[in-house]
Amino acid sequence: MGMYEDIVERIGDRERVTRNETVLEQHSKGLAYHAPRKPDVVVFPNTAAEVSAVLAYANERNIPITPFGAGSSLEGHIIPVNGGITLNMTKMNRILEIRPDDFLAVVEPGVTRMQLNEALKKYGLFFPVDPGADATIGGMAATNASGTNSVKYGVMRDQVLGLEVVLADGTIVHTGGMALKSSAGYDLTGLFVGSEGTLGVFTRLIVRLQGIPEATNALKASFVSLPMAAQTAAEIMKAGVALGKIELVDEQTIEAVNRYKQTNYLVAPTLFIELSGSATSVKEGTEIVRQLCEEGQCVAFQMEDDSIARTALWEARHHAAFAIQAAYPGKALLSTDVCVPVSELAEAIRNTRQLVEEHGLTAAIFGHVGDGNYHTVLAFDPNDTEEVTRIEKIHEHIVRYALARGGTCTGEHGIGIGKRRFLYEEHGDSVMLMKGIKRLFDPNGILNPGKIFI
Repeated sequence: MGMYEDIVERIGDRERVTRNETVLEQHSKGLAYHAPRKPDVVVFPNTAAEVSAVLAYANERNIPITPFGAGSSLEGHIIPVNGGITLNMTKMNRILEIRPDDFLAVVEPGVTRMQLNEALKKYGLFFPVDPGADATIGGMAATNASGTNSVKYGVMRDQVLGLEVVLADGTIVHTGGMALKSSAGYDLTGLFVGSEGTLGVFTRLIVRLQGIPEATNALKASFVSLPMAAQTAAEIMKAGVALGKIELVDEQTIEAVNRYKQTNYLVAPTLFIELSGSATSVKEGTEIVRQLCEEGQCVAFQMEDDSIARTALWEARHHAAFAIQAAYPGKALLSTDVCVPVSELAEAIRNTRQLVEEHGLTAAIFGHVGDGNYHTVLAFDPNDTEEVTRIEKIHEHIVRYALARGGTCTGEHGIGIGKRRFLYEEHGDSVMLMKGIKRLFDPNGILNPGKIFI
């Protein structure tokens, strides 16, 4: 029998194993510019036992395995560069348990963050990691995602308490547990989170939950320049206010959002800020933020405490990526993220904008400035060799500028395909240890090959 029939036999359901060309095409690419590659077959497992059976089969025959969630990754993690089997985990989407008194939930990897938060509303709880897209919890853990709430609640690694993981040979292991902390042995949970599907396949996650704040206030402040907006963000961070989110969107992105959403936001570098906590702390914090924005040459300041109005106010930030895609139809997008020490952020953003303008290219800059993480989105023609070369040079400059100032080549997107060479520049003295861990967990190299390491 061939691979398709072998897997059907192990899964026991022909409907969940496919070689349909449309499905293969859907699983050949992410959201960014990386070259697509179709898998040979796509499998939709329902249980950890099925995942185990597929991995054991693949490991015996050296067949590559690529895990797949919502397909929203930006560094090519889900592209099966060597073909083989793509494991689409979206049918494993059950919320297995919610323990409100313990502030945790147990979920399967295909559960999306919006699905989980909808189920948590009645308990007065929410899952705090918000990368923008309605990503799966498993995919978010695989890339150590963060997003708009990271300045207050931290990144995905801070939220995952335990895992059920299927290893390359089909062995099912469990890490962590339901306690909020532990000093027992090596932190294997933290090791798996952010491993991008190269060490194992998640089949169950125990995640930490947070209480919905008593009061929330959304603020929008526009500035005369991008560096002044970034500098004001740093001053707000120092002020000790009840900060929930602080995001920066540059004028080019605002302009794209206005066209995409038919809005009329002031076209200027803009901070989107959310304060959350007790009613008193939010009220006092709002006045402090207002004062700091005025000192930073703010040209417009808007405040909303109504939930519907808050949602409308945040649309410019949440829809930024979609707006940029719509603004440049037919072009490919390189969306890169770097993270620098907060004190270096204003100059890093200024340097990036200057670099882009010198090359005469279109770009948007936005990001989670509360933790020094920002994004540059470059639109380009992938068929124009000269333009591709310029884009690559800009990308390299942005990353190396961050590294030279003690930053990292990626704050939340991960390494995937696009950042592999930069991993060696950032962690050259420890990559050998990382490769040793990879060989220990996956000696035949079947798990998401071609990612992280060159």
